[in-house]
Amino acid sequence: MFDTETIYEVVIFSVGDTKSGTKMGKLQLKNPKDDTILNCILWEETMNRMEPKIFRTGNQLRIVSATFNEKFNNCLISALELVKEAKLGIDKTEQDKLYNEILGYINKISDEKMRKFLLDYFEENEVGIKITPAAKLMHHNYLGGLLVHTHECLKIAEANLNLFNAKIDSDKVYAACILHDIGKIFEYKINTESGLIDYDENFRKEWLSHSQYGFSICMLQGFKEVAKMIAAHHARTEWGAILDLNQKDLEPLVYLIHHIDDLSAKYGRINVSFLEN
Repeated sequence: MFDTETIYEVVIFSVGDTKSGTKMGKLQLKNPKDDTILNCILWEETMNRMEPKIFRTGNQLRIVSATFNEKFNNCLISALELVKEAKLGIDKTEQDKLYNEILGYINKISDEKMRKFLLDYFEENEVGIKITPAAKLMHHNYLGGLLVHTHECLKIAEANLNLFNAKIDSDKVYAACILHDIGKIFEYKINTESGLIDYDENFRKEWLSHSQYGFSICMLQGFKEVAKMIAAHHARTEWGAILDLNQKDLEPLVYLIHHIDDLSAKYGRINVSFLEN
């Protein structure tokens, strides 16, 4: 049964076009009591009555008026109430702190060409690097999420590089940590007022994915081993990898960024609602 007292958490919101040419919102809500998901539709007229920030990931909402299906797992919403607003993401102070710490890792790189390329790239793209989310939904999906994810990857790499008998080139590992998702500064766009995340269609006209972007800029610079690690960081081609880790006789270094990235993504599977603690 529909209960107007239930407080839901926003999981994801997107807007698309109907066949008639109007806009339609798709809102996914989670009931924190039992983690069940409610899939909702909002017509353009309804969305126009609401502030865009109400749909921010992590917001707590109450459904005031809606029509439900028989199983009460889908509904057409006509009115919502914002109960608690989630944070937009990390603030400027934290952005600056993480950005500078990542610069610190870049300055640890002994390869002069690689170090200069990264420092120049970060200076040129500082604004985008500081505000971009690391994903639309899966992990670190908030303002500054890419900074948090990149910093986590670097810390994981640093903590593990000396554990193995094999000599591992830390320059290449740090560079791959920094560049494996760097294409997301162009792939995603985030509304800095509402916190809503969407794909940038201009990026998709030129590139297949952020992985292809990272791979390409590394190949152009001659960082071939870094490019190969980036190509494999999604592990399977069906998950977006350029290089599938199921292939035989791959160099051990190729696997490393996938596992580092996966650890951060798994343990960093948080949205902005968790940043308030």
